[in-house]
Amino acid sequence: MRTSLDPTTLAAVESHLTAADEHLARAYPGDDGSRQPVHTVYVPADRYHAGLAHEWGEQARRLLADHGGTGVLLDAVGVRADLRDVVASQVEEKLSREPVEDLRVDLEDGYGDHPDDDEDRTVLAAATALRQDVAAGTATPFLGIRFKSFERDTRARGLRTLDIFVSELAGTGELPDGLVVTLPKVTSVEQVEAMVLVCDRLEVAAGLPAGRIRFEVQIETPQAILDSTGTAMVARLVHAGAGRVSGLHYGTYDYSASLGIGAAYQSLEHPAADHAKAVMQLAVAGTGVRLSDGSTNVLPVGDGDQVRIAWANHGRLVRRSLERGYYQGWDMHPGHLPSRFAATYAFFREGFAPAAARLQAYVRKQEGAVMDEPATARALAWFLRRGLDCGALGADEVSDRAGLGPADLSRMLTPSGAES
Repeated sequence: MRTSLDPTTLAAVESHLTAADEHLARAYPGDDGSRQPVHTVYVPADRYHAGLAHEWGEQARRLLADHGGTGVLLDAVGVRADLRDVVASQVEEKLSREPVEDLRVDLEDGYGDHPDDDEDRTVLAAATALRQDVAAGTATPFLGIRFKSFERDTRARGLRTLDIFVSELAGTGELPDGLVVTLPKVTSVEQVEAMVLVCDRLEVAAGLPAGRIRFEVQIETPQAILDSTGTAMVARLVHAGAGRVSGLHYGTYDYSASLGIGAAYQSLEHPAADHAKAVMQLAVAGTGVRLSDGSTNVLPVGDGDQVRIAWANHGRLVRRSLERGYYQGWDMHPGHLPSRFAATYAFFREGFAPAAARLQAYVRKQEGAVMDEPATARALAWFLRRGLDCGALGADEVSDRAGLGPADLSRMLTPSGAES
């Protein structure tokens, strides 16, 4: 066969692209396939105590019992008839075993402003209670605090709170595996850079491995989406984190209010919210940084009709987020737990059979009605992996339907794994 490119040209191409290759590998490593919680529960720090997650589960079960049980819940959320029995069983089991996946002790808006001595005592008590939960084996899989922002007026207080929390935990044992802290109201790249510096210093002081402390960035200001130069600053925030940014969380109400949206129309499904989250989704694509949607302030309280309406609203919003690639959201009340899990489990159960069949056909190189690319195969594997992680799917049924076990799915989440 004839060719025209000589070795010198090929070497020149390799040389020219070396730096770009290195940047791509460093900045866009892809998702590591580890578990992502389906929700984050925010609890004001002065209401937090050891055993709180279990109490939320008990309150959720009582609410279910008082308002017609899982049958009424599944009607409200709109679970398909053929899935009702399995989803009902899964929700009941989840509320008993692990009602909260990710717990964030809030020392920001949910806690408010307090004298410094009071906040010092509160954050110390929170660290002590968290350590008690860890020692008792009752801690949630993911946990941490949200401290006050790095804006000028709250910066010193936020730093002190973070310092007390991390120092106390590190001084009483190993940091919990699922520990993460939340940096709210970010308005500049410099704030993320400052957070990286703080994490470095805390690790050195506590004798922790470099990179051990990771943090979420809350996107709840317009500046985080579009800066004064017209740049989508959220992408710069992710890469300024030096590998420490674990997630971007959308802040429904601060962001909406900052755009002048009236209180009655502030929602995670407002067009302004969808725009912000679409930009966030682009910013994290390929980076391994996870996304979380926001919350709803419509609570399942009051009489039976009010509770059912709230469940229906919350379940619809959870489903909407899942369909758009947001696999995590905020929950603000124990009554949100039943609708969160019912909607999540129904979503994965509905998609299970077709996803498993397509993935099996891809792996076996079978021809069918859909011809999937390696990237789509990775998405199918990721769907099944998420379903396993949250408890919607079982390892045996996935293996039976897809011909792949959990380890096989994890291997497929890398580009080379999907192509082999």
